[in-house]
Amino acid sequence: MTALVPLLVTIPLLGAAIALIAGRHRRIQVIVSIVTLSLVCIIAAVLLAAVDASNEPFAVSVGDWPIPFGIVLYVDRLASLLIVVSSIVLLAVLLFSVGQGAADGDDETPVSIFHPSYLILSAGIFTAFIAGDLFNLYVGFEILLVASFVLITLGSTESRIRTGVVYIVVSLVSSILFLSAIAAIYGALGTVNMVQLSERMTELPQNVQLMLHVLLVVAFSIKAAVFPLSFWLPDSYPTAPAPVTAVFAGLLTKVGVYALIRTETQLFRDNDINVVLLIVALATMIVGILGALAQAELKRILSFTLVSHVGYMVFGLAIATPLAIGATIYYMVHHIVVQTTLFLAVGLVERRAGSTSILRVKGLMKAAPIIALLYFIPAVNLGGLPPFSGFIGKYALFDAAAEVGTPLMMTLIVGGVATSLLTLYALMRAWNLSFWREDGEDSAETEARIGYLGDAPAASVETERRVIPKIMTAATMGMVAITVALTVFAGPLYEIAARAGEQLSVPVNLTELQEGTRQ
Repeated sequence: MTALVPLLVTIPLLGAAIALIAGRHRRIQVIVSIVTLSLVCIIAAVLLAAVDASNEPFAVSVGDWPIPFGIVLYVDRLASLLIVVSSIVLLAVLLFSVGQGAADGDDETPVSIFHPSYLILSAGIFTAFIAGDLFNLYVGFEILLVASFVLITLGSTESRIRTGVVYIVVSLVSSILFLSAIAAIYGALGTVNMVQLSERMTELPQNVQLMLHVLLVVAFSIKAAVFPLSFWLPDSYPTAPAPVTAVFAGLLTKVGVYALIRTETQLFRDNDINVVLLIVALATMIVGILGALAQAELKRILSFTLVSHVGYMVFGLAIATPLAIGATIYYMVHHIVVQTTLFLAVGLVERRAGSTSILRVKGLMKAAPIIALLYFIPAVNLGGLPPFSGFIGKYALFDAAAEVGTPLMMTLIVGGVATSLLTLYALMRAWNLSFWREDGEDSAETEARIGYLGDAPAASVETERRVIPKIMTAATMGMVAITVALTVFAGPLYEIAARAGEQLSVPVNLTELQEGTRQ
C-alpha cells in the first residue's frame, strides 16, 4: 500500500510533462489532465480507506534512505482526506476551464500554458500535504508559488500582471521567513523531520521554542491569509480567470492552514500561543466580513468572506482539543468545496451578465434561473444556515469552544455567530440585487439604498457577455451536488475528521515510523 504514496506527486508531474510536450494538441492535454487528476483521486481514496482502517499513518522513505537523511512522504488521515477533496475540486475546476477554453479559445486560459501549470500546481499542493519534513513542505510551497504566478497572470493584462507582482512579492516574503525558520530549527536541533522535531523540540529553552514557533506561524499565516497578513488576497484573486480564482480560493489558503495545523499539533505541543491565536482568529473573522460588506463586486465579496472564514479554522486550531481539531478539519473540507463552488457560480454570472458588480447585474432570476440556484445553495451553506455543512462545522467548533468555557472562548463563539450572520447578509444582499431586481428597473432606488457602494472597487466594471458552454454549467452543478453531499453524508465525513483530529493528538514514535518505511 505504501508504494502508492509517491504516485500522488509523480503522476501529476508526469502528466505536466506530457501536457507540455503536447502543447499544440488541445485534446491530448485535456485528456492527460483529466486522467491524471482522476488517478490521484482514486489513489488518495484508497489510501484514506487503508489509513482509516489500520489507524496507522503510512510513511515512505524515498530512495530507501534512512530517516532523517532521505525524503520522507507521510500520509495520515488528514493528508489523505485533503488530497481526496483537493483532487475532486481540481478536477471539477479543470472541466469548467475546458468549457471556457473551448468557447473562448486562448483568450483567458491559453491551453498550452494552462494545463502544464495547472498540473504542476496540483503536484505542489499534494507535495505539501504529504511532506514528512519541513524542507519538503517548503519545496511544495515553492512549486505552487511558481505555478500559481503563471496561472494568476494568464492573459497578461495590466491588472493581472500588477496583482501577480504583489502576489509573488508577498509569497516570497513568506518563503524567506519559512526558509529562515527551517535554517534556525536545523541549526538548533540537527533535523527538519517533523517526527524527530516533535521529540526534540522540548530540549530547547521555552524562549527559543517561542521564537521558532512565531516565525513559522507568521510564515504560514501569510499563506493562509490570516489577519493582519491577509491584505494581499482581496486584490490578487479577483483579477485572475474564473477557474484560476476558484481553485486559488478553495485550495491555496488551505495549504497554509494545513501547515499551521501541523505546526500546532505536531511541532510545538508544549509551547502554545493559543491565546494570541484566539485573538487573531476573532480579528480575522470580523475584519474579513466587514470588508465583504463594503464591496460591490461579487468576486471581491467572496474574497473577503474567504479571509473571514479562515478565522474559523484558526479558532478551532487555537482551542487545541482533539474535538476542536476534528471540527477544524471538517470545516476545512466544507470550505474548500463551498468556496470553490461559489467562485464557479460567479464565473457563470460574469459570462451571462457581462459584469460581477451587484450594482449592474439585474434580472438573473428570470434570465438564468439555473445560475440563480447554483449560486443560492452554496451561498446559504457558507452563511451557516441549518442543516447545511456550514452550520454543522460551525456548531462543532462552537461546541468544542463551549467545553473549554473560558470568557475568551465565549467571546469567540459570539464573534463566530455574528460573522456567520453577516456572511449570510452579504451573500443574500448580492443575491437580492443580482437575481431578483428587475432588468428594466431604474437604479436610482438601488443607489439610494446602498449608494455607499458606488465608490467600492470594481463597482462599475463591465465585461463582454459570452455564451456559457454546457460543460461549465455541468461542472458547477457537480460541485453544488458535492456541497449537498457534505450535508447528506456529514455523519461519516465528520467521523473521519474526528478520528483525524484524535490521530494528530497522539505523538508519532520515530522507531515505529522507521519500521513502517521498511515495510
